[in-house]
Amino acid sequence: MELPVMPPVKPMLAKPAARIPSGLHYEAKWDGFRALVFRDGPEIEIHSRSTKPLTRYFPELAEGLPERLPPRCVLDGEIVIARDGRLDFDALLERIHPADSRVRTLAERHPSGFVAFDLLALGERSLLREPLAERRRLLVETVAGAGPPLFLAPATTDLAVAREWYERYEGAGLDGVVAKRLDQPYTPNERTMVKVKHERTADCVLAGLRHHKSGPVVGSLLLGLYDAEGRLQHVGVSASFTARRRAELMEELTPLLMDSAEGHPWADWAREAAHERDRMPGGPSRWSAGKDLSWLPLRPERVCEVAYDHMQGDRFRHTTRFRRWRPDRLPEECTYAQLEEPVGYDLERVLTTRDD
Repeated sequence: MELPVMPPVKPMLAKPAARIPSGLHYEAKWDGFRALVFRDGPEIEIHSRSTKPLTRYFPELAEGLPERLPPRCVLDGEIVIARDGRLDFDALLERIHPADSRVRTLAERHPSGFVAFDLLALGERSLLREPLAERRRLLVETVAGAGPPLFLAPATTDLAVAREWYERYEGAGLDGVVAKRLDQPYTPNERTMVKVKHERTADCVLAGLRHHKSGPVVGSLLLGLYDAEGRLQHVGVSASFTARRRAELMEELTPLLMDSAEGHPWADWAREAAHERDRMPGGPSRWSAGKDLSWLPLRPERVCEVAYDHMQGDRFRHTTRFRRWRPDRLPEECTYAQLEEPVGYDLERVLTTRDD
């Protein structure tokens, strides 16, 4: 494969905002697997946002996309699966399976599609430095009317339409709106777009657990985010599970259990002085007197998405709500950078609002 933009490439990212900004290019935010498609003649590769290969998990795309694409191109978009008129993220998770026969059975039962929203290369031309307006024009020429499994993401520059999408598209399983500058070049792995989601979420590293008071099942999951120096900081827990789910999680996570905390990012958790520099579970506080602060270390290899209300300093203010596993994310991608633009609102506007 020889393309003007070669893998691996990390896609352009978005930072959260409280409301849809004006004067930009708008697209719906798709609830799927972010992916880059590289095609060079008979060769096609599909990579996740963390540059992991996804091609084997979506054979219907590997086989169907070449019929719809130019001979040489690189596209950015989202892999989605629809069930009963809604996007189904769980169906995507089922595809990450080691057995090829299982993957192909699922592909036939619930085929996926690729929603293209950016074009990084076409023919011999790299488009990374071109403004979005030009990339979008070429993308429309390339993809419009292509047909399944390839789809063109709808876009608008009308703020009123974007707001309508934000309100109406949630019923179809989409989770917000993405806004981009039309003069913006493609900036891999940089948060130069804006996303407005219906729910505030974060991708966190699962680094430990505590048992439930009822027995050796999961009571809470211990979550971490990497700081600017690459240290994993304990940011909170997720703990609201049914009794059945607690047992299932324990069985699922047992292979990740470590014999001891030695070699774990939070290995020094029992030393009070260590908490002066880093956030780790078991930290002393006036609320913890007499409590069992012990926990079970897990190899920090899994990523989960959690919902939260707001941050208090460098941690979640309240217990988070577990949403789903994210096998398409790497632990080292779970940084505070995804929270760098706090989702807030002007308090004065709240205080001065009057009833109509």
